[in-house]
Amino acid sequence: MTDRIFSLAALTVLELSPPDMVEAAARAGYSHVGLRLVPATEQEQHFPLVADADLRRQTQARLRDTGIKVLDLEILRLKPETCVADFEPILAVGAELGGTELLVAGNDPDEARLTERFAALCDLAAGYGIYPHLEFMPWTDVRDLSRAMRVVANADRSNGCVLVDAFHFNRSRSSLDDLAQLAPQRMRYAQLCDVAGPVPADMDEILRQARNERRFPGDGDADLVSLLRGLPPTVPLSLEIPTRQLLEQGVSGEQRARMALEKAMAVLAIV
Repeated sequence: MTDRIFSLAALTVLELSPPDMVEAAARAGYSHVGLRLVPATEQEQHFPLVADADLRRQTQARLRDTGIKVLDLEILRLKPETCVADFEPILAVGAELGGTELLVAGNDPDEARLTERFAALCDLAAGYGIYPHLEFMPWTDVRDLSRAMRVVANADRSNGCVLVDAFHFNRSRSSLDDLAQLAPQRMRYAQLCDVAGPVPADMDEILRQARNERRFPGDGDADLVSLLRGLPPTVPLSLEIPTRQLLEQGVSGEQRARMALEKAMAVLAIV
């Protein structure tokens, strides 16, 4: 287990500023963090790393002091109106911070256009040594693993990847058979959490659970052992586990990060 990279995802401790997140990750035993350069929603708390040079300097100083590295960068959305060239300043900041993996959401119902834009983003990101990962999410236009695999395959870029998130894998009813067809080089990191209960019929409820109510690995109903066995054996794992109830109970970001890592390691011990 010593060679496994564990990264603390921003959504797990979204209330922490990037420097404080780096410090919490170091104290909790992680080697990496994921940084949210662009907010996922207009409502969420956001720390503007791209716009705030002083915040970037503080973050870089904390990374140097702790030895923590940046794994992934979030979150770029490919929409009908997207101009991929507009993403360049974000990629530049991400590269400056040392991130190599990029989370991408597909929010365009025109799959041909989405595929073309993903290919263009891969081309732009290649200049920064960054690998875009198309993440399938049930409420987006790339709602399951098979669609994500198709877009990435058709984009046909060597740095194009698919991001497997345990929550979305479960809630999209994606299959282990499909996962077995995904080439290992298309998976440079994965997101791990657990999920409780059957798949809700209501998409708004799935979305609420995704952003507020995930479970630590082993505390839910997902078949994480089979999922992890279907991933490359040393693929880095980003622990993305928002638990609003614990936050509201006053459990600190560092405590939640530590709980997530302990639970993840316990599940991996039986894989």
